[in-house]
Amino acid sequence: MTRRAALAPVRAAAALALIASVAVAVAACASEPAPPHPPPSAVPADYQLGGAYPPDPRVGIVARDRSAAPVDGVYSICYLNAFQTQPGERDEWPDDLVLRQDGADVMDPDWPDEALLDTRSDGARQAIAERVGEWIDGCAAAGYDAVEFDNLDTYTRSDDLLRADDNLALATLLVERAHRAGLAAGQKNAAEDAERLRAEAGFDFAVVEECAYYDECAAYTDVYGDAVVAIEYTDAIDRPFDDLCADPAMPASLVLRDRDLTTPGDADYAFEICPR
Repeated sequence: MTRRAALAPVRAAAALALIASVAVAVAACASEPAPPHPPPSAVPADYQLGGAYPPDPRVGIVARDRSAAPVDGVYSICYLNAFQTQPGERDEWPDDLVLRQDGADVMDPDWPDEALLDTRSDGARQAIAERVGEWIDGCAAAGYDAVEFDNLDTYTRSDDLLRADDNLALATLLVERAHRAGLAAGQKNAAEDAERLRAEAGFDFAVVEECAYYDECAAYTDVYGDAVVAIEYTDAIDRPFDDLCADPAMPASLVLRDRDLTTPGDADYAFEICPR
């Protein structure tokens, strides 16, 4: 038998093995969601947490609450209150997942109907991530492109009961779940933690409120570049909105809204985007 003939069965077996491995890889890829992508750069945005409505035709990014449907043909961000309870939903959370002190829930001082979640143990973080994970999967099934996780910074208003590292650990679980669902993950506020949240938790972009008013926009743009959606409010801007739009230090996707994020037709409704 020649050397070539002797190698033929080996090569045949190797070829079959290669074909099998390729088939497995193709099947795996077919079952995995497309890799998530952050919001498009420098595109006008609208922030519609107070109620869904048809966006201005110039708008290319819209954020809505998880209870609302996304906008067809527009990059859509699904809002999740992931580190404290949503108003009216406290009873849906077991007591062992809610931060408590002296037998009472620890509430957000600015949102007294929202209780902080307890991120201090790995077991609690896993349980919280599983519950929020169901919302994440729901956002993906509805057709959203991304999720934003609000109240990452609950440790700053927890009477020192919570630690930044514990919230970061939960954030990492949530980002991983979002990515498995094919959704980009957005950091919400928490300017002081932006670098760690991007590097360690894996966030893809940021959604920020009042970074101009608090002079912290650079904390986000230095980390995320143009992948920052910024919201300013009419009751807390210290210069004309046109001036903000002309300021190169401002995020490119900048929108001015009324504080309660009302819908068109409401007396308090306000919406402005930067001219393009």
